[in-house]
Amino acid sequence: MKDLHIYNSLSGEKEKFIPLEEGFVGMYVCGPTVYSNVHLGNVRTFMSFDMVFRYLKHLGYTVRYVRNITDAGHLENDADSGEDRISKKANLEKIEPMEVVQRYTVDFHQTLNDFNFLPPSIEPTATGHIIEQIETIKEIIKNGFAYEVNGSVYFDVLKFNETKDYGKLSKRNIEDLIHNTRTLDGQSDKKNPQDFALWKKAEKYHIMRWPSPWSDGFPGWHLECTAMSTKYLGKKFDIHGGGMDLKFPHHECEIAQSEASHGNDPVNVWMHANMLTLNGQKMAKSTGNNILPYEFFTGKSKHLSKKYSASVVRFFILQAHYRSVLDFSDKALLASEKGYNKLMDAVNTLSAIKASNKTSDFDIMVWIEDCYKAMNDDFNSPILIAELFRIVKFINQINDQQATISPQDLALISKHIKEFVFDILGLKTEISSVTRFEGKLKETVDLLISMRKEARANKDFEMSDKIRDSLKEIGIQLKDGKDGTIFTIEN
Repeated sequence: MKDLHIYNSLSGEKEKFIPLEEGFVGMYVCGPTVYSNVHLGNVRTFMSFDMVFRYLKHLGYTVRYVRNITDAGHLENDADSGEDRISKKANLEKIEPMEVVQRYTVDFHQTLNDFNFLPPSIEPTATGHIIEQIETIKEIIKNGFAYEVNGSVYFDVLKFNETKDYGKLSKRNIEDLIHNTRTLDGQSDKKNPQDFALWKKAEKYHIMRWPSPWSDGFPGWHLECTAMSTKYLGKKFDIHGGGMDLKFPHHECEIAQSEASHGNDPVNVWMHANMLTLNGQKMAKSTGNNILPYEFFTGKSKHLSKKYSASVVRFFILQAHYRSVLDFSDKALLASEKGYNKLMDAVNTLSAIKASNKTSDFDIMVWIEDCYKAMNDDFNSPILIAELFRIVKFINQINDQQATISPQDLALISKHIKEFVFDILGLKTEISSVTRFEGKLKETVDLLISMRKEARANKDFEMSDKIRDSLKEIGIQLKDGKDGTIFTIEN
């Protein structure tokens, strides 16, 4: 099995993955801000790293996967102004902020459970780590990279950039940032427009506040991830992931905070998942251009022609590489549903296949190697899925008595297809195409299959073909094999 290579956003290249500690991987992923329902664009990001988590575990690594919950300190814009989004929601609904947090944290967990996510090793919250954030600020101030004004503390970007490289992750030049930033209007406490808040003094109207050496206030948005990743993964860890939109300023600020507080770049490999678009536009809570997961399960959306299962949606998402933009359409989902059902039908068929004493008509070892080659090439799930459909074709050929397989190869296929489909891609077996057709309807199809068998025995091929073709017209595909006739449902 070849080495795993991961695209590192910091270097802009695929790099051979070598963990800091042999056999162990520390991975941090920026989690949700829990002020509204999680939408499918969010789900895509977290699904990408669920797949990464699954594959690393499959390779035998002990993985500590930390994914935070932002339940405070997230202002409405990156200029450190506006209101905390959770507080704003609480004010609008006249409830406690922690009621907002609880409601949408539960929604987040339920949604990810629907999509068969593995839970992270640790899921820390921003409000549960205020002390750690305050201590981080103290270190940054002590090292000369932050300043306090009127109870708020700001990171001094220009001072930091004198000896460090602010912008190295997003490939932004500090001079360009200065040129493209509006001049301060005299109302701001910042020395420079590029500076960002580490601690904000709470105004009278602000609901969520904590005591600190500088004021009653709340931490800046970027600070929590630095404090929590350091606490649970150390000052240097293997992988940091998140959405592409977090590269600047959030992740750039994380690097600066870590280097300013304890002197080193915190991460070996930075990974960024690309966006899911709807009608060519980014899915976002703030614009309303999004689809909520439950709409897929109910079909109640102007963008959908029918309802879809969570596994079909997961399959649709994983058909694109995590670094590629994926545009949603109902047509694409319909195609994914057909592909998903074809894959699952082949997995189900595999359990009924009998091996022969002849040599296999397919090189199973090369196929297995190609599957790993896809995943080792920066977690290339679409290529893995293409490889899975190669084996699906072979399974169907065996079932149709057009190919043979040895007992050893049958065991290998059974083992690896389940590992790739269920353990790594995280798909679930929905109700199969046959069991989706239970009760009287299934009995009716079984009766028609029996009548067709009788017609063929009587050499009434006209009736036999009529039964087969009529069923096919309504989406029921008959497949004749040496053990009898089975049927599948096409969508």
